[in-house]
Amino acid sequence: MTLVHEWVESGRRIAVVGALLALFAVAESIAQARTTRLASLMGDYSETVPAGYPLPHSLTPPPADGGNVTLYYVIFPLLALATTLPVAVLRERGAALVVSAAGVLSLTAFQTLTVAGAAAQLIAGYRLGLAGSRLSVLLAVPFPLLAVVGGLDGEARVLTLVLASLGPAAALAGLVRRAKGEASESAAARQGIADSLLEHTARGERARIARELHDVVAHHISMVAVQAETARLTTPGMPQAGAERLSAIGDTARSALTEMRRLLGVLREDAEAEPDVRRPQPGLRELGELIDESRDASGSAVRLILSGSPALLDPGVELAAYRIVQEALTNARRHAPGAAVDVELHYAGDALHLRVRDNGPGPSTEADTGHGLAGMRERAVAVGGELSTAADPGGGFLIQVRLPGASA
Repeated sequence: MTLVHEWVESGRRIAVVGALLALFAVAESIAQARTTRLASLMGDYSETVPAGYPLPHSLTPPPADGGNVTLYYVIFPLLALATTLPVAVLRERGAALVVSAAGVLSLTAFQTLTVAGAAAQLIAGYRLGLAGSRLSVLLAVPFPLLAVVGGLDGEARVLTLVLASLGPAAALAGLVRRAKGEASESAAARQGIADSLLEHTARGERARIARELHDVVAHHISMVAVQAETARLTTPGMPQAGAERLSAIGDTARSALTEMRRLLGVLREDAEAEPDVRRPQPGLRELGELIDESRDASGSAVRLILSGSPALLDPGVELAAYRIVQEALTNARRHAPGAAVDVELHYAGDALHLRVRDNGPGPSTEADTGHGLAGMRERAVAVGGELSTAADPGGGFLIQVRLPGASA
């Protein structure tokens, strides 16, 4: 829309300039016609007076015939219009052709040209060059020739010399500006392609790193699951509680391995789809299972507290909330083992307020600078939310998150 608007505004300005030039050209042509007619009449009358006989100032020359009136007061204004008005009513090529032809005809047949017509010739040549046509330079060639062999004198000769010097310059200026514009557009296009290639390269590199990390971490998680299962089956006299713990360790390791494979399937376009790869991403409905798994894994009290009217949120928001709670519970087990954890969800219509707090020793330098908190903050910001951490007034560590709600 901006380009169209600029094109319309430019067309309007050209039309106004062309119309003004046409008015000035007609007025100038009438003045030239009057001067030329009077000079012709005075020349004819002087031939009837003896040589050296002074002409009285009060002497009125005889009237001209109808043909001269038509020549001076009809043809001159029409030529003046032909050398200016096309700039306002025709496109670049048509305007340049008509204006140049009319200018050459006016100079060769009637030895006259208006200043407005010369200005219109320069404008038409520049516009045609700006349109990218080399014809603009060819249309400027007749004027240097007329300046040399045209036999012109007076104002016509001066204007021809002006067109001979400035006409090609105007056409070349239009061509140069068009070339600069095309070069700028080409540079912008190349920059866009380079940025796109850089982005694709970065994505490919991230996917490659993710695959390599998966290969390394998956091996160790698989070993954890195998060793836990082996210990449960091969240790004689193991208490029932110990066997259940080892079984839970194996289940957790297998779940983590399955989740890593699902995420890898998103990054790897060439990977074959596995049955568990296309499972939907977790959301707030799966928080109960996550709380139960955390409670079983840590052996400490983990509560889920809901308030407000639950609403269906954007899948991206629900996924971010789930991952933040998951990472927060992991941090609590790592930095505050055995501490009780409360996970609070408050639906406030336009926002979802999430609080995860524990009664452990409180913030630590490692917790503040670790990748877990940075990842949680990035997830919150990615969906239009915000995350803050602080020491809980009652002791322990507090994570507060505000995410967009159903009506946000």
